[in-house]
Amino acid sequence: MELNGYRIMWLFVFFDLPTETKKDRRNASQFRGNLLKDGFSMMQYSVYIRHCASGESADVHEKRINRLVPPLGKVSVLRITDKQFGMIINYLGKAKQDADAAPTQLELF
Repeated sequence: MELNGYRIMWLFVFFDLPTETKKDRRNASQFRGNLLKDGFSMMQYSVYIRHCASGESADVHEKRINRLVPPLGKVSVLRITDKQFGMIINYLGKAKQDADAAPTQLELF
């Protein structure tokens, strides 16, 4: 199978978790830590992203996120293609920045 911009996927995880109690803060911290352990990177404080080589790989990570969701709060997952990810426009203040480059992929047969 040839890798291309339409097969390679990116997962975005958006969340709004309560932090009123010590238990809430611990749950939120564990959730963020588990995302990092699963290869996600923080794009913004409550937005994490992960590069997936295929839709099947994205499926695995979506199922893992489902098991990690804390008992309270809102978690959303968005899947987009690498082609779509490449069209993101980022701004740092007024300065426009290019989208982050996709990680280098190693394809084994």
